[in-house]
Amino acid sequence: MVTLPRDGKRAATAGDAMAVVDVRGTVTGWSDGARLLTGYAAAEVTGRPAAELVDGEPRPVWLALRRSGSAVVPVRRWDGRRAELALRMCPLRGAKGEPRGYVITAAPDERGRDLGEQAFRQASMSMSIFDTEQRYLRMNDTACRVMGAQEAEFLHRFFPDTVEDAEHSRGFLRHLRKVVETGGPVHYESWTRAPSGLRMHAWNIEMWPVNDPSGELVAVALAAFDSSEQHWARQRLAILNDAAARIGTKLDVIHTARELAELAVPRMADFVSVDLLDSVLQGEEPAIGPVGDEVELRRVAHHSHSAGAPEASIDLGTADVYPAFSPTARALATGGAVVTRTGEKDVDEWLALDTARTVKLREVAANEFSLMAVPLVARGTTLGVAVFVRLLTAQSPDPFDSDDVTLAQELTSRAAVCVDNARRYTRERTTALALQRSLLPQVMAGQAAVEFASRYLPALSQAGVGGDWFDVIPLSGTRVALVVGDVVGHGIHASVTMGRLRTAVWTLADVDLPPDELLTHLDDLVGHLAADESSMDGEIGATCVYAVYDPVSRHCTIAAAGHPPPVVLLPDGTVEVVEVAAGPMLGVGGLPFEATELDLPEGAVLALYTDGLVEARDLDVDAGTAALCTALAAPARNLEDACDNVLKALLPERPADDVALLLARTRALDAGQVAVWDLEADPAVVATARQYATEQLTRWGLDEAAFVTELVVSELVTNAIRYGGSPIQLRLIRDRALICEVSDASSTSPHLRRARTFDEGGRGLLLVAQLTDRWGTRPSGAGKTIWAEQALPVQ
Repeated sequence: MVTLPRDGKRAATAGDAMAVVDVRGTVTGWSDGARLLTGYAAAEVTGRPAAELVDGEPRPVWLALRRSGSAVVPVRRWDGRRAELALRMCPLRGAKGEPRGYVITAAPDERGRDLGEQAFRQASMSMSIFDTEQRYLRMNDTACRVMGAQEAEFLHRFFPDTVEDAEHSRGFLRHLRKVVETGGPVHYESWTRAPSGLRMHAWNIEMWPVNDPSGELVAVALAAFDSSEQHWARQRLAILNDAAARIGTKLDVIHTARELAELAVPRMADFVSVDLLDSVLQGEEPAIGPVGDEVELRRVAHHSHSAGAPEASIDLGTADVYPAFSPTARALATGGAVVTRTGEKDVDEWLALDTARTVKLREVAANEFSLMAVPLVARGTTLGVAVFVRLLTAQSPDPFDSDDVTLAQELTSRAAVCVDNARRYTRERTTALALQRSLLPQVMAGQAAVEFASRYLPALSQAGVGGDWFDVIPLSGTRVALVVGDVVGHGIHASVTMGRLRTAVWTLADVDLPPDELLTHLDDLVGHLAADESSMDGEIGATCVYAVYDPVSRHCTIAAAGHPPPVVLLPDGTVEVVEVAAGPMLGVGGLPFEATELDLPEGAVLALYTDGLVEARDLDVDAGTAALCTALAAPARNLEDACDNVLKALLPERPADDVALLLARTRALDAGQVAVWDLEADPAVVATARQYATEQLTRWGLDEAAFVTELVVSELVTNAIRYGGSPIQLRLIRDRALICEVSDASSTSPHLRRARTFDEGGRGLLLVAQLTDRWGTRPSGAGKTIWAEQALPVQ
């Protein structure tokens, strides 16, 4: 006979989950342990049939319990979850032995408790329990080994009193307190050494709260897993991942070598040096295969964990000869990695040959270091060698191993390909840049008409050249021509075509053709080039915009051939897109070009550009042009800054197309720098014209130029009266040079000819050509203008 304990609380404290059921199957008693196990309070269960707690058919369960006294019963908990409970049932009988009901219990398994204790003690990971004040309550055997003492020495001691005062210890303590404060689990990772040893370890620590049966937090438990191997594996993967992004960022041999050294220190070595063959640095083709015997290498990069690289025995840029038995030479000879350390014969002999090297390494390495020499081999060609040095100390006693060799070979292999690419690029770039320099403008002389700044950015290609170009061409009468063009395509062929067109533009500009006529002639030339090269792949085409600005009249004439319209920034800050007839592309042929006339105030900035500028960042032309207007209106100290602002605002980091940008700020000649006289077509006015010129030179303080100027004026005015006719105009311009211009009504251009002995004329233009620096003729309305330019006298 079983008697129900009078003190239900005592049963609950013991941890038993107990229920009393009468002979009708109704619950009459419910312990606190049963509440904790199922979630039902006594008031919710008492008086209800016990069968309602069973998840499923209750009859088989009842029969099993009555037959054997125990059974695994599916129970539906208060929160709806299903639980499989091992239940035991004992009958209750009265004083006379009559049935009174049953006691059903789910008592904890003492054997399970013992197994749990043994599992805690023998766990391979460090496990500990702290109270809410961060004092030790329990430690398993692994935790004791990590801490270097028995459990009894730590019990009830405050955690900070048992460890060093370091950041990782403070972080551990913060996380213990966080569990107490939040009541939730936390994860903590640290890189530290255990009190029982010197080596660094990576720890993954899980901390969680421990609650008593009433739900109150009474302790914090933790499990610490030594994840050093996984940590190093992740570190190796991280290094390789970084190598993909950090090595080879530039097509530069030395920069790539420096990237390798800086990546490896201090993550896998304390010092790294990179030495290359001289032929690699010069862009030449090194010998294929390993390098034998002693070898001369040049130090191109080294990096150290210590400031100033004290381990370096030679300076950057210095060559050194390595004997055949040295680790460096052996790596080059075998084509494989060589791992060695102090105390081994080859290292000691090598160090003994070089006193300076020995002193350096011995001082820094405290007599012990591990060394790994790995050759840089790409496409079967040996380029040099990378040397990794690890200082061996009590805290870091591990020399290089096979995992380090594999990692180093991966890094050097990647670096070698990048170095070889840079070497090849160095060779190709020398040729490409020579071509580029010959095709693009070099130093352009300053202009009286405009102040200008320009940018040219080739598309990202190994050739580094493209088909965009720009020019600032001085014209007669202090005028200037501004040109921007774009040949279709990229590469050498586009660049050669660009060079031809640029030369043609200079030739046509020298003839002083109006912009629309110049583009017509240029269009014909492109058509001829296309016909001549019809057998070549691709077609020849180009766009161009040509503008002529006159600082005397402040008048600008612009014509375009399929090119984006110029943009003008006015002195008041207003930005406008110049409405220019786009015209056909050069090479289409048979279609006219139209010129647009506009007046530009002094200080206006005219922007000419190629489509690569406004079509970058995947913008359409309208959006790109609007962005250009916004960038151009931004404050800038000068035109150079304005160019930078525009490129920064519109271009991505790696533009896909060539970009040419030309900014020109207009200047205006003061009225006092220009003198104009209208003359009659009468030979008698020649003397008057000479007088006008002499008096004007006197006012300008240029009396020394009077003699030559009188002769030039006399000859040009005489020719205008004799061959040209009214209206005749004489103009003198004083700028960086003294310019004399005579206009007449005839469109026939004069030319030099050799006068015979008895000819009365024909010597005037020859005289002008001999006395002046330059002379020429240009169309002007219904007639022409003949001009001559001479240097100003030295003041």
